[in-house]
Amino acid sequence: MTDLPIQRALLSVSDKTGLIDLGRALAARGVELLSTGGSARALRDAGLEVRDVADVTGYPEMMDGRVKTLHPGVHGGLLALRDNDDHVAAMAAHGIGAIDLLVVNLYPFEETVAKGGDFDACIENIDIGGPAMIRAAAKNHAFVTVIVDVMDYDTLLGDMDQHDGATCAGFRRKRAQIAYARTAAYDAAVSGWMAGAMGLQAPRRRAVAGTLVQTLRYGENPHQSAAFYSDGTARVGVASAVQHQGKALSYNNINDTDAAFELISEFSPEGGPACAIIKHANPCGVARGATLKEAYARAFDCDRTSAFGGIIALNQMLDGDTAREIVGILTEVVIAPGADDEAKAVFAAKKNLRLLTTGGLADPREAGLMLRQVSGGFLMQDKDVGHISLDDLKVVTKRAPTAAELADLLFAWTVAKHVKSNAIIYVKDGATVGVGAGQMSRVDSTRIAARKAEDMAEAMGLDAPLTKGSVVASDAFFPFADGLITAAKAGATAVIQPGGSMRDDGVIAAADAAGLAMVFTGMRHFRH
Repeated sequence: MTDLPIQRALLSVSDKTGLIDLGRALAARGVELLSTGGSARALRDAGLEVRDVADVTGYPEMMDGRVKTLHPGVHGGLLALRDNDDHVAAMAAHGIGAIDLLVVNLYPFEETVAKGGDFDACIENIDIGGPAMIRAAAKNHAFVTVIVDVMDYDTLLGDMDQHDGATCAGFRRKRAQIAYARTAAYDAAVSGWMAGAMGLQAPRRRAVAGTLVQTLRYGENPHQSAAFYSDGTARVGVASAVQHQGKALSYNNINDTDAAFELISEFSPEGGPACAIIKHANPCGVARGATLKEAYARAFDCDRTSAFGGIIALNQMLDGDTAREIVGILTEVVIAPGADDEAKAVFAAKKNLRLLTTGGLADPREAGLMLRQVSGGFLMQDKDVGHISLDDLKVVTKRAPTAAELADLLFAWTVAKHVKSNAIIYVKDGATVGVGAGQMSRVDSTRIAARKAEDMAEAMGLDAPLTKGSVVASDAFFPFADGLITAAKAGATAVIQPGGSMRDDGVIAAADAAGLAMVFTGMRHFRH
């Protein structure tokens, strides 16, 4: 492939951003402009000479614009091989002019869905002619340049200027790949929406797509390449956050920050300030407090060692007092709905500390799909939006929990949802005081959480671990009484767990013998 001059361009765009400037730039380079509908009107209103596609096809736009470019006069101009004598002869015989440049962006289907458009509105915003032209031009990229993103307008003009009004082969090939990825993503959005609209939980084929947010220095380890993509949903989180300072986020930063923000979003600001500290996708401290500074301090006291180099998520606007506490140790990322000027000034002295603001919290009950790759395929499931209220709890022991214990039990259960299984969480007075995560044995998680609390008590000069008088949550049932007995020995007074084990009776008897109150949720929160 060689450099090919742009002599004739077809511009047909839904998003008119930059259209006039592009049209003027092309016209100034001697390019003939073809266009359709609203694009043609916009160019003509700007004083540019434009030829309507209807003049090329000999047919007017019809059926509310559904039919306008699906014609040999257009597709022949896009698909013809310019070095094939038969193709050239067919073009001459049928009066088909070559199209050297196609600029198309598609009907706003994704935006219509995101805004809650009804079924008919979404259907009407499925583009047909646009994808057909894009695919034709991309297939024939040896001779045709195709542009599908507004961000590539300047890049196009720059390449033309470098090559005396032509585009180079490498430029055309790269735009062709971008074009096919765009139509693939568009079809994925349409098919995914239709599956949801019809209530198909497992359609025969499932397509997924993403848009590049940033290329990462490496993945989980330096020898792995990586990139970060947005799935185009409107969910508030790390993909939509604004980064105010600090070096670029790493693969592990993004993964951990997402885990932190999803967890803190469970705690409504109306319930008071809350803080979560995450390390390797697991919380090492979560707490509420009278102030954000106090919430951070209480979360930090759960596991000060693991908090070093961690990710901090806050449920309210970051203030200066809290910021000064946070910079007391190495912290990788802080994510919050917002940050005041004083907090930003405090963080400015820590150049490597990343500050992200989101403008709000995510909705913990918003449904969605989660994907995980396995060899040869991927698993997909609904997002875990399960919630438990006081009315859902079933008291199964002789002693019922007190009001204070119930509040802590629900807090612990909320945190358990975000801890890798097997998960055990001790909570006291609205703060985690011991977290055991990701162990192969539930009793090991119980012991590890208790041991961490003992270590913290020693480091803080306390007479006893904070697990004394705490409550404990288990993300799944206790298969045997040993884990529950271990929690009782650590000082727990009440337990929340799903129940449902064949040995529930024995576990309940052990709880009664230890004087524990225990409630069943009837719901588990495995997290692998």
